[in-house]
Amino acid sequence: MPYAAPAAIARRVLPLIGVISALLLIWEGAKLLFAISDQRLPHLGAIVETMFSRTRGGAGPLLVVQMLANGWATFRVALGGFIIGGLLGFGLAVLFMRLPILEHGLMPYVIGSQTVPILAIAPMVVVGLGRMGAPAWAAKMVVAAYLTFFPVTIGMLRGLRSASPQSLDLMRSYAASPAQTFWKLRLPNALPYLFTSLKIAASASVIGAIVAELPSGASEGIGVMILNAAQFYNSRPPALYLAILVAGLVGVLFYGLVALAEHLVLRWRA
Repeated sequence: MPYAAPAAIARRVLPLIGVISALLLIWEGAKLLFAISDQRLPHLGAIVETMFSRTRGGAGPLLVVQMLANGWATFRVALGGFIIGGLLGFGLAVLFMRLPILEHGLMPYVIGSQTVPILAIAPMVVVGLGRMGAPAWAAKMVVAAYLTFFPVTIGMLRGLRSASPQSLDLMRSYAASPAQTFWKLRLPNALPYLFTSLKIAASASVIGAIVAELPSGASEGIGVMILNAAQFYNSRPPALYLAILVAGLVGVLFYGLVALAEHLVLRWRA
């Protein structure tokens, strides 16, 4: 029994290590097999070497330090947008559950809002809020929240309505108030749906934060890394791949934190 926990961890970690190793082998194998140029697909060694090179012509900090700082800046914005969008989505779901007439009236607009490309909305939000005197981070959080609230609204609404008719009848037989039914029955039943939607929203908030950094003229963030690396792609291709790698790692980290919260909450509930 003492080895149960390490064995469980190994079952989760070993497949991940295997997949990463396979992807790295495919990367180098494809480059060798198809004779892909370094500009189109640099060697993994070149990417690692670039990661530990110094910025500003050798006078600045290591690029890996700059990457971590930019990743942290984007993570903060994504977290703020995630919280705002999550609360908005939660509130809309509860409102739609209690007042179906509002759902019929507003849901088409909620769905329609997600059909507009985020690349079209982000500049309008950044410029509009900037003219109103709002700080740049606020505009970026709004864009991240815009991508976050929709999956939370849909998932939470479905979860709130997942209680069986028999359970609802039982609560009514106890003369439970709507608030008691919500807290004792509907919300606990909705938690798995909520966390599923939050995991989707976590990745979406990172995308929103990065896209919002592109037109904002920000001085830090993954979006800034991508723009700078794209400008010098011809002379330094690995830098763009590193920016993409940081974006992916931030998204995976955010997803993992939500998954951990799900595990703790659902285990406590059980």
